[in-house]
Amino acid sequence: MNDWAFSEDELAVVRRAYARQMLALVGIEDDPRLEEALAAVPRERFLGDPPWHMSRPPMGYAPVPSADPVVLYQDALFALASRRGINNGSPSLHTRWLHALDLKQGERVAHIGAGTGYYTALLAHLVGESGHVLAVEFDPDLAERARTNLAGRPNVTVIQGDGAEWPRESVDAVYVNFAVERPAETWVENLRPGGRLVFPLGVPRPKPSPWGGVHSLYGAGLCVTRKAGGFAVRWLGPAAFVCAEGRLSQPGEDRQALQAAFERGGMEFARSLIWRANPPPGRCCFAGAGWALCYDEVPDDE
Repeated sequence: MNDWAFSEDELAVVRRAYARQMLALVGIEDDPRLEEALAAVPRERFLGDPPWHMSRPPMGYAPVPSADPVVLYQDALFALASRRGINNGSPSLHTRWLHALDLKQGERVAHIGAGTGYYTALLAHLVGESGHVLAVEFDPDLAERARTNLAGRPNVTVIQGDGAEWPRESVDAVYVNFAVERPAETWVENLRPGGRLVFPLGVPRPKPSPWGGVHSLYGAGLCVTRKAGGFAVRWLGPAAFVCAEGRLSQPGEDRQALQAAFERGGMEFARSLIWRANPPPGRCCFAGAGWALCYDEVPDDE
């Protein structure tokens, strides 16, 4: 192992390069606020002390043979709780999703499944001092680590609790970082007009992963926007996440139908979320109990 490390000034350059590389990886040509957030937030502060463990599927985790934080500035997953398969997720995926979330200064965001707070810190940077991020984490140990890591950010509140129960007031955005079989009512119904929900829809594997935790067998990132005429949907690409804990981990009545919908294909063509209403016959790639994903566009707000 090298006995020298990059200086803080050198790391600042590395973070700036990392930020630009993540945007380039997902084809984002111009998002200076997101680039600045990625460059400003030190990833190492949220991963605990070395040795860090990198996810190397299908083999599981392997220790990183360096204690220099520079090794963390790559598009790789690092363990937060390896025995349960919980990671600090792919920076490129989150770059794509945060770009889709399109946060503005002063907005209020609920981050559901905050882990130790790295992506919470990015959200907090994007909404600025006049905004607010409510970070919810089910696991008590991770929630406490997030609370410590985010203590210097007055625009963040960390809650240890079940993500299905939050937010409890209206917000401009909800950002979810674990796979679910259906969106929670609170996520959809507490969106303000123009509000956005980004979450991974997924079907869990029948057995826990060999390296720990239950992960999605099929999954897709979805961005839901509340418009006057309904809920518009945009597909954000395939996504593999650790599955929900708590109330949202219970098998739903739609699991088999959702798995069949993924296997048929066509989820990428969904353009609207039908919520608490009858879906149009023959126009949905998936229809469940009280909700559906349909091909029809939602009219633009007037």
